[in-house]
Amino acid sequence: MTELETLQQHLLNQQKLASLGMLSAGIAHEIQNPLNFVINFSKMSEKLLADMKDILDDVREQIPEDDAADLEDIADDLTVNLQKIREHGERAISIIQGILLISRGKEGERIPTDIAHLIHEYVWLAYHAQRASDRTFNISISENYQEGMPHIMVIPQDLSRAVLNVVNNACYAVMDKASHEGEGFMPTISVGARIEGENLIITIGDNGCGIPDDVLKKLFHDTVTTKPIGKGTGLGMLITHNIIVDGHKGKIDIDTKVNEGTTFTFTIPINSEK
Repeated sequence: MTELETLQQHLLNQQKLASLGMLSAGIAHEIQNPLNFVINFSKMSEKLLADMKDILDDVREQIPEDDAADLEDIADDLTVNLQKIREHGERAISIIQGILLISRGKEGERIPTDIAHLIHEYVWLAYHAQRASDRTFNISISENYQEGMPHIMVIPQDLSRAVLNVVNNACYAVMDKASHEGEGFMPTISVGARIEGENLIITIGDNGCGIPDDVLKKLFHDTVTTKPIGKGTGLGMLITHNIIVDGHKGKIDIDTKVNEGTTFTFTIPINSEK
């Protein structure tokens, strides 16, 4: 009965994740439209400002020098502001397009994926999610991706979930340690990706509290969590194991020391068949 209840809870959580994915895709699609307006109107406004500067140059002799200088300064500041609006709008569009691409993938379908981009987006998604729930949350994130890495055939909606699970755990581990270490401790998470031979190597490390041996032995079992009640389901690492080992025919290595930190290494064969 206990195993059946655990399985039912597992299925319930999987259904919630699937519903959340559909909801996220819908929200992303709806947000993309107003963002396009923001970007387009910022570009139009930049052009109008350029036209205004040309007119100002033509009538400069008719305007007091101080007023003309002030107008030029204001126009320059507005141009910079509009460029920032456009740049950040395009950045938001890029994130949304990544979410839509991942959410549209069919179950188990491998598609060419920019691994560095995927990891980057989901590491910072985890960071901002933590910041949204705790304004005191602050960590250092180090990223190291192999230059010129080609797109790799993976199941992006699954791999992103595995990255998110491990990074969420890393965030909790470093902040838990920070609560005991005090101001002298800098919570840090390091992520990276590279190709070694025929394998894609993804690393996610932290300088948090580490994983005790008793927890490490059963880490990939159902309902194993070190988080307080309400903070974790205990399914994250099981799902991660299924994604990397079963879904991508890879392996997970864990290097951990209590009070020093933990590093997860995903090794995924580049040319493996499902």
